[in-house]
Amino acid sequence: MTTTKRSLIEKVFQEIGMTKKASADIVEAVFEIIKETLETGEKITISGFGRFVVREKKARKVRNPRTGEGMDLAARRVLTFKPSQILRDKISGDEGRNR
Repeated sequence: MTTTKRSLIEKVFQEIGMTKKASADIVEAVFEIIKETLETGEKITISGFGRFVVREKKARKVRNPRTGEGMDLAARRVLTFKPSQILRDKISGDEGRNR
């Protein structure tokens, strides 16, 4: 099963009890704020969830493994996500264990 924006809106609607329109507006606003923040290169840290970081990758030379031909890969920005320890523990089922 895949969680979609529509299913997130439905969950907000059910949990908070607002109208579906208001729930959709909230979800859309949160995603828009996240996108705008990442576009400027700022980090986003959500406590108990994780951290989104935009990283700069330098231009570099690469090799096509099939042909062996060399190519230039342009500089670019990439988005990375590092889950929090709390999220990692929940996913792995280690919630109740002591460290």
